Amino acid sequence: MVGCVSRERHHVYRRAAFILPLLAALLSGCGAAAVNDTYDLSASVKASGPSVKSRQILIPQPTALQALDSNQIVIRVSPSEIQYLSKSQWSDKLTRIVQSKLVEAFENTGKLGGVGVPGQGLAIDYQIVTDIRSFEIDTAAGQKSASVEISVKILNDRSGTVKTQSIFRKVVPVSGGSNTDFVRGLDTAFAGVTAEIVDWTLRSI
Repeated sequence: MVGCVSRERHHVYRRAAFILPLLAALLSGCGAAAVNDTYDLSASVKASGPSVKSRQILIPQPTALQALDSNQIVIRVSPSEIQYLSKSQWSDKLTRIVQSKLVEAFENTGKLGGVGVPGQGLAIDYQIVTDIRSFEIDTAAGQKSASVEISVKILNDRSGTVKTQSIFRKVVPVSGGSNTDFVRGLDTAFAGVTAEIVDWTLRSI
């Protein structure tokens, strides 16, 4: 009887010795996060607008539909359907990146008295209110292109009235089919839109 019990225990130990490492491997596999390539946008634009050192502007975070207000990179596959670029992401929510790069672009001109974001306590003359309407790779027409469209209002911070408003749009053909090619196209389109926004703002305030 003692020998029987010992053999049964031996089989149990052998099964446990096999199952526990296998279970640990499965759990570690489930817990591993997918690794995505992470991208940012540039703000290196040239501005030819006039110097307005007497003006200070505020750049609030842009508004956008939920599909754009994330760190996912949008691919439009038809007029009514979008997908997200696989294994890729923005370094932050797109609206926060656009806000940061607009601030940087305006500051880099050296033509304003000050550029700030909400909460910094600047004495503001104008708010630059933006809405991201398009920021995507468009494949719906059979050819790949990067499309960026941003609506901008210049709001008089003292009176609360809109001084002027406009829509800025750039479409850039994308050559190549890699994720880096797609992001490079979006970066080029965004740089074009940003340059126009900066020049238009300097001329308008």
